Amino acid sequence: MVFPGFWVVFEGADGVGKTTQVELLAEYLRSDAGGGREVVTTREPGGTPLGVELRQAIMHGDHVAPRAEALLYAADRAHHIATKVRPALQDGAVVLQDRYLDSSVVYQGGARGLGDEVERISLWATEGLLPDLTIVLDMEPDSSRMSRDLDRVERETIAKAAEMRAAFLARAALDPGRYAVVDAARPVETVQGSVVVAVLEAIAAKAAREADAAAGSDLGVEPWGTP
Repeated sequence: MVFPGFWVVFEGADGVGKTTQVELLAEYLRSDAGGGREVVTTREPGGTPLGVELRQAIMHGDHVAPRAEALLYAADRAHHIATKVRPALQDGAVVLQDRYLDSSVVYQGGARGLGDEVERISLWATEGLLPDLTIVLDMEPDSSRMSRDLDRVERETIAKAAEMRAAFLARAALDPGRYAVVDAARPVETVQGSVVVAVLEAIAAKAAREADAAAGSDLGVEPWGTP
């Protein structure tokens, strides 16, 4: 189903600046220069009241078995998409989201060793909904950027940082039309510039596709089926 809104997800390893870039992009898109758009920002897990509770249990609680962890993420995702993301897209908003499906594939599917089932569970939970654009903020693993207190998931997966970086890039390479890889090792303002360009290009491309589709549907059709 095509929604009037536009959905951007930010992905990448811990410490690459996803939250910062979500905030900067939201500020730009809401401004006159960015089109004065309605923008909704959110994250996974934790984008809804239920998600806040699940985030606390998953990331700051005691040990969670890997399969249980994957199912908790999927439960949060199903509720988040149904109650926040899909309604915002239906209303025509731009949704900017910190983490989505790719994080589960990389963390639970890869680093936790659960395999392809993780992606299938998430697609079922969300009725197959995928972002218009996924921005992968990419940089070499840098422990100095993770000097803050690490949550449980970060502590348990930090040893596989290089492996997870490669997995994000591999995901992006599978569908370059729906992903943009941005070098996050540069100054914040430079990264923001690249993000803005990628998003505006993707919004324009979607608008062009929809205009072409509408034009095609307006063509008259003769009784024998020839336009």
